[in-house]
Amino acid sequence: MNRRARKRKKRRRKRWFRIFLFALLFFLVTGGVYLYSLYNDVRTTVNQDLHEDVASIDTNETKGKVDRKEPINILLLGVDERENDVGRSDTMIVMTLDPNNNQMQMVSIPRDTRVEIAGDGRTTRINHAYAYGGSDMAVNTVENFLDIDLDYYIRVNMEGLSQVVDAVNGITVQNDRAFSSGPFNFEEGEIELDGREALAYVRMRKNDPQGDLGRNERQRQVIQGIIEKGARLDVVQKIDDVLNVLGDNVSTNMQFDDMRRLVTNYGSARKNTSTYQMSGQGRMVNGMYLIFMSDEEIQKTHDMIVNFGKK
Repeated sequence: MNRRARKRKKRRRKRWFRIFLFALLFFLVTGGVYLYSLYNDVRTTVNQDLHEDVASIDTNETKGKVDRKEPINILLLGVDERENDVGRSDTMIVMTLDPNNNQMQMVSIPRDTRVEIAGDGRTTRINHAYAYGGSDMAVNTVENFLDIDLDYYIRVNMEGLSQVVDAVNGITVQNDRAFSSGPFNFEEGEIELDGREALAYVRMRKNDPQGDLGRNERQRQVIQGIIEKGARLDVVQKIDDVLNVLGDNVSTNMQFDDMRRLVTNYGSARKNTSTYQMSGQGRMVNGMYLIFMSDEEIQKTHDMIVNFGKK
């Protein structure tokens, strides 16, 4: 009896062990299929819907810098691109990522900055570069203006900003000044924003004593908020919504493998963020308001970007 009981017990253990193995295999296979599907969805969206090359950027040189984990520069373009309107880049931020010191720098260029448009020859507002020649001309103009090399660019349609914020379940920002914009009231301090609120938050300018300077700071806050929220694991649960929104509103010269390397090599750079706003003298010229940047300001900004992460 004891031998038969031991045999029955041994058979039960084997049966439960086989059930456990089957269950484990099931979850591994189904989870693997899901992850593979997710991986393919992201790769397809990035490579087919988001990707747009620009001649101004040497992608081979950029890939070498990423592999060596050197600081890289990304131009963020926020474009008000409405129906039947090519749009202008009202937001221009050079974001520098330094993975070795876990830091990120965001430098804002006011939209009214007076520059010569690269490849066009006209001297006018820097935000006209996108209207004249798209992302390529905007990239080329910023590179010439600051004498820097840009490694990537990301263009975001500001009309779709609210969808981007909603796709990541809202963002948190630190508001320095209480104000109202349209139907929304924004209290001073840490506030939560949904998509419509975020769009109103970044567009307010007339009630800000700092004008464009204050608006540019709020734009940087929203971009940083999206980056912070997008890095959280719970956003994966809404990956389909995120992909649909990005495909409709974002373009970049990055491909999926570029993004994967950035996440691996530069993901920690967002831990410490510093910001800078270029400033100059504004005046009317032939009915157009322009901001004239001194040679000293341009050189200072150049040095901040080129030397970031080297000290």
